[in-house]
Amino acid sequence: MTQVIWIVLAVLVTFSVGYLGYSKYLARFLELDNANETPAHKYEDGQEYVPSKKPVLLGHHYSSIAGGAPIVGPITAGAIWGWVPALLWIAIGNPLMGSVHDFVSLSGSLRHEGKSIGYIVGEYVGEGGKNMLLWFAFLTIILVVAVFALVVGIVFNAYPEVVTASLVYIVLALAFGVYLYQLNGPFIPGTVLFVAGVFAGVYAGIQFPIALFEPTAERTAEISVIVLLGGSGSWVPGASALGGNTAAWIPVIMAYAAVASALPVWVLLQPRDYLSSFLLYTGVGGALLAIIVGTILGSSSQPLVIDSSLGAFNGFWGVEGAGLYPLFPLLFITIACGTISGFHSLVSSGTTAKQLDKETDARLIGYGGMLGEGLLAAVALSTLAVAGFPDPAGGIGAALPNFATGGGIILTSLGLPQSFGAPFMALVLVSFLLTSTDTAVRLGRYMMEEIVGLPAGQTSTGLDVGGGIRSTLGELGRGRYTNPIIQCVLAYVMVISGQWVVLWALFGGANQLLAALALLTATVWLANWDKSKQLYSTGVPMAVMVAITVLGLGWLAFYQNIYQTIIVGGASGVQLFATIIQTLLALTLIGLALALVKKGYDNISTVRESYGGGAVEPSDD
Repeated sequence: MTQVIWIVLAVLVTFSVGYLGYSKYLARFLELDNANETPAHKYEDGQEYVPSKKPVLLGHHYSSIAGGAPIVGPITAGAIWGWVPALLWIAIGNPLMGSVHDFVSLSGSLRHEGKSIGYIVGEYVGEGGKNMLLWFAFLTIILVVAVFALVVGIVFNAYPEVVTASLVYIVLALAFGVYLYQLNGPFIPGTVLFVAGVFAGVYAGIQFPIALFEPTAERTAEISVIVLLGGSGSWVPGASALGGNTAAWIPVIMAYAAVASALPVWVLLQPRDYLSSFLLYTGVGGALLAIIVGTILGSSSQPLVIDSSLGAFNGFWGVEGAGLYPLFPLLFITIACGTISGFHSLVSSGTTAKQLDKETDARLIGYGGMLGEGLLAAVALSTLAVAGFPDPAGGIGAALPNFATGGGIILTSLGLPQSFGAPFMALVLVSFLLTSTDTAVRLGRYMMEEIVGLPAGQTSTGLDVGGGIRSTLGELGRGRYTNPIIQCVLAYVMVISGQWVVLWALFGGANQLLAALALLTATVWLANWDKSKQLYSTGVPMAVMVAITVLGLGWLAFYQNIYQTIIVGGASGVQLFATIIQTLLALTLIGLALALVKKGYDNISTVRESYGGGAVEPSDD
């Protein structure tokens, strides 16, 4: 039988070659220079623009980009089409496409005052192109918030231990922010003290698991859960589709994300992401080490080989029971963030670019951070391989507990009991998700600030309304307090519709298409910067992702939604309404994307045909 370690070795080899070779070339190509003043120093305000130490910012960036998608995606794709296609897309696509996407998005934002990819494309193709991309990104953000809040709710239901541990590390993060930025406490001793507190929170969670209503997961019958409200929670909106406990956690998580996104970055975002990064590094790095140790010493509770329920290649249409899913293009959409993610361009050009201390830090944080997410995807695929996944039709609900179960088995190689390892891996997953959720809400506000119009370095509370309907709507839309509420309400309505399976696929397609548009933006920027700049590093991945995602969203809209759900399935009521909304959203995203591609292509063609001078510095445009 094939050993799981081959999955790990494959990605370690390709990722090492990518970082040591290709990323160095890109750093020279992008002309990163520490003599240049970064936006964090130029617009330092203690709120959004805050110069940050490299390890602190790497922790924030990695925690923000690594959500649930690189875990759920590889697990689901591996179960449907086989572990070999999933592994190849992660091992090859990540260093050549995803890491390039993140690195160039971050570098482009640095040269444009820390502005978003929407602003950058607007500089070269006009205000119409800018607003189209920003609206596309804003709609995608709402899908991100909806999906991530849903996934956290599912994990909280399956592993109530994680609720307590999450509360502990959020409180510790608030205290660490005060300690570091207000009391000016020493960095290293503070790190040791507070990181130890985070791991103590894991033990506290195992001892005192918390739920709002009676958990529906089978394993929770074996532990003593503190149920805060009692009963099944059947009256909670969405309980019929998700279960009362899961449905009840979703608005709580969204409320947390709304509040966290409105706080200054030093209060919670930076310290929490830095502290949780140690948890995440331990989870990902520990699992990788455990696979190596367990393979060499045979110290795991069961052999670390690929389970017989998981095929190497299950054919173009996938395994029976999953439904009709063509490998091309749906494999790439399903794996999503493990290889390339448009959401990362929003993080890179949203929060990270506003906190970068030196330009050369962008290589490790941008390119290296994405490779770290690829390692998480490899770990997820490894947990699937160890635990097996006999029911791929179960989708996201079956995939998430599988990650914790398989991870718990792997960690027994290091002497940890599975009863501790499984909740620990569940906490790793939630740590990724919570940080990504409130970062997404913050980024959505940034998008709307640029759509409505707000100068760099300024924010609005959203409470100073008046001056007519247009002025009031603009103030509410871009407000630090009001915009998060708008996002979370829209996301919540989508989640409680019960159509979470289609919502996940729609999120994947929109996210990948956003990645294509971020690569288009980078290509347009490079074309306008200097005629000598080659456009293949960003242009080829952009063309590939446009083809994949347009076809994938088209399949979801016309085949799965209109044909399968409405015509064949006879959808009615809430299901019909949700299906129509999701179909319209998919078609709107396709239309916006194709229009932007046309604008970008026209700009590149015009610039390259008429260019006759020397290099220009785009930040001076």
